[in-house]
Amino acid sequence: MKKIFSIKSHLMLAALLVLGFASCKKEDNGGISGVTGGKGAPTVTSIHTVSKSVVDSALTTTTTVYNSSGVPTTTTTPNYNPQVTAFDSVTTTGNLGNYYVLYGTNLGSTTKIVINGVSIYFNRALNSDKSIVFSIPTTVPYVQPQANTIIITTLYGAVTYKFTVLPPPPTITGTTDYSYVANQQITLTGKGFASVSAIKLKTTSDPITIVSENDSTLVMKMPAVSAATESALLFTYTSGSNAAAQTASTVVFNDLDNSYQIFVNGQLQNGWFNNSWSYPSGTVTSVSHAGSGSFQLHYPAGGWQVEGMADWNTPGKFPYDPTYKYLTFWIKGGTVTHTLVLVGDQMVGGYGQVQNANAYAAQLVTVPAKVWTFFKIPLGAPSSTNANLLNFWANGTTAQQLGFFLMGQTGDVDEDMYFDEMAFIK
Repeated sequence: MKKIFSIKSHLMLAALLVLGFASCKKEDNGGISGVTGGKGAPTVTSIHTVSKSVVDSALTTTTTVYNSSGVPTTTTTPNYNPQVTAFDSVTTTGNLGNYYVLYGTNLGSTTKIVINGVSIYFNRALNSDKSIVFSIPTTVPYVQPQANTIIITTLYGAVTYKFTVLPPPPTITGTTDYSYVANQQITLTGKGFASVSAIKLKTTSDPITIVSENDSTLVMKMPAVSAATESALLFTYTSGSNAAAQTASTVVFNDLDNSYQIFVNGQLQNGWFNNSWSYPSGTVTSVSHAGSGSFQLHYPAGGWQVEGMADWNTPGKFPYDPTYKYLTFWIKGGTVTHTLVLVGDQMVGGYGQVQNANAYAAQLVTVPAKVWTFFKIPLGAPSSTNANLLNFWANGTTAQQLGFFLMGQTGDVDEDMYFDEMAFIK
């Protein structure tokens, strides 16, 4: 009897499986496996934000390190990585990278989603007959004018719904300069610039002139007069119906007119003169990063040379001032990448042949070959927790020499490098 019952059970299970498969096959929408639902024309009732990516300079990362004695040191730094947060609200606008859920009817057989003319990917496994989950890829255009629509196509029709993709906040990924003098033009590269209507310095609110712009490039003219020493930019831009949206750049710009200048506008400033160990180091007009020239650093093959400048004659020389925060400059490299040692008469090691092994981290300047590279070195006394501070006045409060030492190597070649826009920034 037990054996007969087992056979009947297996027969019933097989019959149920057959009926189940037949039922699924009967309700399939046009052969889309596992999809069931209405066969009428699709409709859309609303779109909701599921999550959003937040990039906010106010977000911070805090790290605490304990030394061998158990004494903690806490460091807080900005965290510019996108933070994905849950968010649920009805919306008719969307941002690149965010997730949304579209509600309606007869959506089970959706075959295509198009936003502003671009077909986007969606995971059918996350859909139902009443909802579709999708995200907006970076390939979707947002610069106006656009169709500002989302089109849902199913096996039984299509529906168009008003939906505007918002421009991203103006974001700088590159710039022709980080330092400037009055009325200097700087070109920004990045995204979201087409919607920008105004720019000003964040610290002083001085207006900046927009010379030209498209979505990936913006040319701006810096203020003729400003009290800023350094500042981020504050962009005003249009985001959907909001014509007064604002965002600050993470890039900071230095006003050379309000700095202590060493070499700016193609010439040495404030009484500084060429104090190099070899010829033809000194001011040249054939190469420049900004302005009419630069300072050439000539290193003979195999030589152990310091190329730089001095200020022995100016009353007061260059006295220590705790309000100076950075030393900034551009350097164009030679034939290969070199590491220079930044030296000065009041720095550790003095104005001489300070080898890499004897220098602290802030003194080591790695210069890539053949390109201009910007350096902004924080001032202060290096410590075990931060070796990247330049102790420019370590041995005295009046500085008179500043230069770059290159340790020669057997078989190397003559090298010429160039620096420009060197200044101390408050």
